Amino acid sequence: MHPELGTAPVSFRLRPVTEHSAAILTVRPLAPETWDAFAELAERHNGVWGGCWCTWFHTFHAEKEFSYGANRALKERLVREGRAHAALVFDGDVAVGWCQFGSPDELKNIKHRKEYEAELDSLPDYRLTCFFVDKRYRRRGVSALALEGALDLIAQAGGGVVEAYPQDTGGKKISASFLYSVTRSLFEQAGFSYVRPKGKNHTVMRTTIDPAR
Repeated sequence: MHPELGTAPVSFRLRPVTEHSAAILTVRPLAPETWDAFAELAERHNGVWGGCWCTWFHTFHAEKEFSYGANRALKERLVREGRAHAALVFDGDVAVGWCQFGSPDELKNIKHRKEYEAELDSLPDYRLTCFFVDKRYRRRGVSALALEGALDLIAQAGGGVVEAYPQDTGGKKISASFLYSVTRSLFEQAGFSYVRPKGKNHTVMRTTIDPAR
């Protein structure tokens, strides 16, 4: 548990939406103060991933309630209790994307978990488990900015070993709606190193983030 996450001050990075756009995006932590913006983004997309509300990684299968309303209520409760974290990308006051992160205790469930645990040497300090981008902003660098924002927040919280499970697309173009964990190439560009495969098309990747000065 990292109670300081989501409340620590962050030097937010700014970036144009496109090379020729005047719009500027900012990154803010998911917290009670930004819950409404997060919820509006999820609601614009029917609760994200079929009503998941980005709760899948918080609970094991036997603990889940498979409904839009229950998932929304769970996510809001976890956010208000300081047990759900993400870097939210904003265009003005409107949230347009996120990268979810947290400790293994907070995000205890991952895809292909049995295979992952069978080859595990040590748990990371943080996991990056889920990305989502508003359909109007896809393929415009929002996922990369969300990833930078999550790593900034982790640095502000003291840094540590960070693990992610992106898809290895093999250079093929895949619909953004299927890339909940984004791509191996994006993480390589961010300085992550490949550790091993996980499942059919996913990977385990790691980096170490120094504490912010």
